[in-house]
Amino acid sequence: MRPEHRLVDGGAKQAARLKVGFVLSRCFTLSAFALFVDTLRLASDEQDRSGRVLADWQVIGSTRHLITSSCGVQVAPTSDFVDPSRFDYIVVVGGLLSVENPIDQQTIAFLRLADAKKVPLIGVCTGSFILAAAGLMKRHESCVSWLHYKEFRERFPDLSVRSDRLFNLDRQRGSCAGGSSAADMAALLVRKYISRDAERNALEVLQIEKARTTSDIQPRRPLYDDYDDARVKAAMITMEQFVDGSMPIEKLAAMVGLSRRQLERIFIEKTGMSPAKAYNRVRMERAKSILAQSKAPLIEIALDVGFENASQFTRTFKRTFGQTPSQHRAAVSRAH
Repeated sequence: MRPEHRLVDGGAKQAARLKVGFVLSRCFTLSAFALFVDTLRLASDEQDRSGRVLADWQVIGSTRHLITSSCGVQVAPTSDFVDPSRFDYIVVVGGLLSVENPIDQQTIAFLRLADAKKVPLIGVCTGSFILAAAGLMKRHESCVSWLHYKEFRERFPDLSVRSDRLFNLDRQRGSCAGGSSAADMAALLVRKYISRDAERNALEVLQIEKARTTSDIQPRRPLYDDYDDARVKAAMITMEQFVDGSMPIEKLAAMVGLSRRQLERIFIEKTGMSPAKAYNRVRMERAKSILAQSKAPLIEIALDVGFENASQFTRTFKRTFGQTPSQHRAAVSRAH
């Protein structure tokens, strides 16, 4: 029976058993796996007794060979491939993107079988890349780390992806950016399919003050000022992702749940400038960063940030920073 038929409220004394199967890729991220599975472990029993009372989990694989994480620690599968419908969720834990064939063909076939049997699939860290490569993220939105956003778009240009949120649960798919957001994703499942008490017990033992939600923004060091409005942050992150200026302001507003007029008003209030002006600033900051870090010709940088020619780019850059791109590059070189 699928978990959506077994929901319980926070006051329920007994919840249905939640069963999760983990698929670990070659060079998987140990912290993401550990935080996800430990949240289940601590939610499954009271205090820290680790009994599999309300949840159960297995590391499943095509062989019982040790799987080496990106930090070198190895984990052994605890189960061969079984009928995927035995699990309420299959969680794919990704890792280093430089690894060719992070999972084997038998594992890909298993994930496709799980999809055919309507078992929800979750990609943790770069696990969403693995699901996408297997053709399992069509019509679903992937949530990835801002660090991996550009590479996801390059590899899968036809798929929907975002990196402004910590995690996403989209119908039969889930995905999260990795790191501590793996605990947030696991806590969401615990809260929905076991109880709020179980979630609270797990987080308290993990020394996590509270679980973050699907609307929380990824922590990062942006190119722009760190504003205190989540909608402004999300909009600015999206501007960075579409630094060529190709994101219409109307669509940007819709992505954060606002009309264009509402977005204009919030931007003026929080940043002192319009979304269009802020977008231009983000593009210029990116150009400034490229100038300092590379020897790319001006026309190439101009095209990267959405200008048709170098002269137009130079005029805008000088109007923004008071010096031309060439002058800025020369000043950076002298400073070093």
